Amino acid sequence: MAIVEKVIGAPPQQVFDVLADGWTYSDWVVGTAHVRDVDDAWPAVGAKLHHRAGPWPFSLTDASTVLACEPPHKLVIRAGLWPAGEALVVFTLEQIGPDRTRVRLGEDFAAGPLRWVRNKLNDLVLKQRNKETLNRLADIATRQKDPR
Repeated sequence: MAIVEKVIGAPPQQVFDVLADGWTYSDWVVGTAHVRDVDDAWPAVGAKLHHRAGPWPFSLTDASTVLACEPPHKLVIRAGLWPAGEALVVFTLEQIGPDRTRVRLGEDFAAGPLRWVRNKLNDLVLKQRNKETLNRLADIATRQKDPR
């Protein structure tokens, strides 16, 4: 599993609010080209986010499903990328100060052909991609107004 961490200068709820807004995923998830629809229940367990990933004309149309949600500390998603496969994505948020959150993002291929090509090179690529994903998440989360 490729795991990256970033400390974000915002409280966990403020960061989780970005995760809970499915319509922003194409703004901060590297590789997501377009969010087509978001279930009204997002991010409740079983809710889906319908997206397109990858560059045109090779983009894949699929959906990601929430497997676990514990606001504001954890979100687990099964990200569909069929026919390439699917990934298990785990966001964990830990408050480390009044306005600081350590976000850990873990991702691993869970099914399909992508699972067969698991190796250190893929982990390196995922880590670099997910570092940028957390940088983008931080940019959006720190621009949000804290409701306190």
